[in-house]
Amino acid sequence: MRHTFGVHVEDKPGVLNRVASLFRRRAFNIESLTVGHTETVGVSRMTIVVDTDANGARRLEANLYKLVNVLRVTDLTAEAAVVRELSLIRVRADHDTRTHILQVVDTFRARVVDVAPDSVIIEATGIEEKIDGLLGVLEPYGVLEMVRTGRVAMSRGQQAPPDQTTDPSAEADDSVSYSV
Repeated sequence: MRHTFGVHVEDKPGVLNRVASLFRRRAFNIESLTVGHTETVGVSRMTIVVDTDANGARRLEANLYKLVNVLRVTDLTAEAAVVRELSLIRVRADHDTRTHILQVVDTFRARVVDVAPDSVIIEATGIEEKIDGLLGVLEPYGVLEMVRTGRVAMSRGQQAPPDQTTDPSAEADDSVSYSV
């Protein structure tokens, strides 16, 4: 099963390498990895997709928390989440086929972002199946080049994930302290 992790990390050199190395050392193949800035200065968010079972996902989450620069890990697989992917597709388009391609683009709610005499570049955003469907329809015209961002995901609703900087599976401190 494909698991999607949202990993908040400190925005520092070498963090991406350490996270990717963790997956490599554990012999997990990263199917998709996207990284970008968050609403918090100095914090980036990685969206990592990996094919593993539930036990492997729990182990990965625990191991991610052991990395110094990892602030928060969320397994979005079982949560209600918004999942999207962005793609740019260059398609052969001569005078005769351009109109048909534009109709396909409109049907898939994509958009043309560049027009050249012999091709067009299409931008499509959506779930992976939508992008795959668009590619399938455009293939007969001649897909010249394509790039996909990989999955990005965010939990649905207004709830923000808890500010958690330690491993949730670690034992809780039973001591209670009060301040006056």
